[in-house]
Amino acid sequence: MTSQEIVEAVKKALDEEHNPKRNFKQSVDLVVNLKDVDMNNPANRIDEEIFLPRGRGEKAKIGVFATGEMALKAKDVADAVFKPEDIEELAKDTKNAKSIAENYDFFISEAPLMPTVGKALGRFFGPRGKMPRPIPPTADIAAEVEKLRNAIRIRSKDKTTFHCIVGKEDMDAEAIAENIETVLKSVEEKLERGRMNIKSAYVKTTMGSPVRVI
Repeated sequence: MTSQEIVEAVKKALDEEHNPKRNFKQSVDLVVNLKDVDMNNPANRIDEEIFLPRGRGEKAKIGVFATGEMALKAKDVADAVFKPEDIEELAKDTKNAKSIAENYDFFISEAPLMPTVGKALGRFFGPRGKMPRPIPPTADIAAEVEKLRNAIRIRSKDKTTFHCIVGKEDMDAEAIAENIETVLKSVEEKLERGRMNIKSAYVKTTMGSPVRVI
């Protein structure tokens, strides 16, 4: 499919026939179906962090595990900052730990804290693909947070069908289409036979009908 054809598919997914108006701003998702790929082999599974060139439509929610100066700086840029004492409290509160793991898109951790985070919260973060990205205590936390604001993670696990956000319904079709091309290119690069291993791909809003892209 050409770039223009992807734009047309997005426009169709966004029009009223496929996308009845809702009382909330819907996400636009890309659904990818693979073929001829043995997903029982972990090496074939896709788990990628992708930076969308035209953004997500709203910035990713970032949580930071840090101490001292980094924790202070993170307060100005991250959505939440968790200190060592917070990690211990979260480990005791299963409901809150699960909620945080689900409601934040990405986590960053000061590298020395990673063993503590892993031990206390790994059971909540690991299965959701939310283990924090470790950074040195001297790293520029503002730059690290900003880098992830327009990122998404795609995870196939052991399934041949997976989906990811590629924008919001109020974005231009051209911008969403560019994001879709970026995601598909990244997926193709991870597949043994590239595009030949993609059975189909669809674009849809949260509550709307899917429109075929591939």
